[in-house]
Amino acid sequence: MNTLNGRTKRPVSAGPPGSADPSGDSGPPADSVPPSRSPFRLPTLRQDFTASVVVFLVALPLCVGVAVASGVPAELGLVTGIVGGLIAGALPGSSLQVSGPAAGLTVLVLEAVRAYGLAALGVIVLVTGALQLLMGALRWGRWFRAISVSVVEGMLAGIGLVLIAGQLYAMTGTDGPADGLDKIAGLPGMLADSFGSTAARASLLLGAGTIAVLVLWRRIPHAARFVPAPLAAVALAIVVSATFSLPVAKVEVTGLLDAVRLPEPDDFGTLANVSILGTILAFTLIASAESLFSAAAVDRMHDGRRTDYDKELMAQGAGNTVCGLLGALPMTAVIVRSSANVQAGARTKASRILHGVWLLLFAALFPAALAVIPLPALAGVLVHAGFKLIPFRALPPLWRDHRGEVVILGVTAVSIVAISMFEGVLIGLAMAVVKTAWEASHVRLEVQDSGAGPVRAALSGNATFLRLPRILDTLEALPHTRPVELDLSGLHHLDHACRTALENWAARHGGSGADQVTVTPVQSRT
Repeated sequence: MNTLNGRTKRPVSAGPPGSADPSGDSGPPADSVPPSRSPFRLPTLRQDFTASVVVFLVALPLCVGVAVASGVPAELGLVTGIVGGLIAGALPGSSLQVSGPAAGLTVLVLEAVRAYGLAALGVIVLVTGALQLLMGALRWGRWFRAISVSVVEGMLAGIGLVLIAGQLYAMTGTDGPADGLDKIAGLPGMLADSFGSTAARASLLLGAGTIAVLVLWRRIPHAARFVPAPLAAVALAIVVSATFSLPVAKVEVTGLLDAVRLPEPDDFGTLANVSILGTILAFTLIASAESLFSAAAVDRMHDGRRTDYDKELMAQGAGNTVCGLLGALPMTAVIVRSSANVQAGARTKASRILHGVWLLLFAALFPAALAVIPLPALAGVLVHAGFKLIPFRALPPLWRDHRGEVVILGVTAVSIVAISMFEGVLIGLAMAVVKTAWEASHVRLEVQDSGAGPVRAALSGNATFLRLPRILDTLEALPHTRPVELDLSGLHHLDHACRTALENWAARHGGSGADQVTVTPVQSRT
């Protein structure tokens, strides 16, 4: 009897997924400034100056809102925005995307602050930045693009759901449950109770009005839209609150220098807690993936230099390292600010550096202005941001063409809501790997039986352990009294589990009274 080990030649296996350059083409020559030259050039300074003002106006309410929703002083959101402009903005990587505090990390930061305290946040962000620097130096940036898009979208959708639920409680001035499912389950009761309190009702209506302004802003005449929607919504909320003396909570101001807290040696003792290491990994994975996926989206918006993903990852790492040293929020690239930067006509990285300068001047000269901002308005801004994290428009076509991807997206989102951020992302990644392995193991088994002589069975495709039950069921159903010709020459890949199982089947079939099993081995493929 010929065995599979006899003269079988080892098949040539395919390289690892993503072994080709995932970043696509390098794009046309840059109209951005080369890294060796100053970004502040007269031919483009006017466009960059205008764009920087627009980005500043977009970033200001978002920086404050993300900080408040994360359970930290509002000034720390401005600190992260300043670092995103002055530090990450000045480094090479992506020329036009803008970094700062992001709604996508709000839930994770809030959980970390509740679990370990505000003092530990700086250490967490500092180690996250160091890991990003290391990954960039090891040239791992491009590999983040190999993460399944469904996992990333599911992650953002889960974050969006938890963010929406949490900020709806904030809109009524009440504290919501810590658990994501409890937050969602308690929403009907919370909304019903809010109408029985004058303060809660006023707070809820002010937040709802803020959301309405954000949704309807793009429908007003273009000439009136020179102010970005988030700033316009918050400004109108300030005017309404002051005009009618609404009993709503305002942002608490502690001062920029008082809010900044450098990590102390004792704070690093929290790293001995195993659970905090999972939080750091979650920060690193989510911040890096969100930044690099944002970079890919921004690249599609302009014709300038394409992103160098490794350098961009190092820029994000440098920014987060500085944010950690200042005890501020983590930083990621933010698609809302980045798209505003491109649409405002930015040409070089000077626009994002200048937006950091404007944030610094505002925080230094007008810190008291934060105290007039109603908290329900910021909650409304983040509820709107949470809805934008959920890919509603992408779901119908994705369901029609790739239903498995929708399942991964949904399971990832639900896991984040029901369990936690880190575990939810791990579940999504595991599902994506299993789905890919299953789809890659396509195998076809054809059986030809003329009624006399040997039965011919031919395998083609990729034979892996995932398809082994179906293969064995078919082979074991062949007549035990007939010889079999097993043709493996059509296989591209035969893994060890399949090879061993087929050898065992051939031995059993040959010992059951039939003539020998003849095997045509896998052919080498060059």
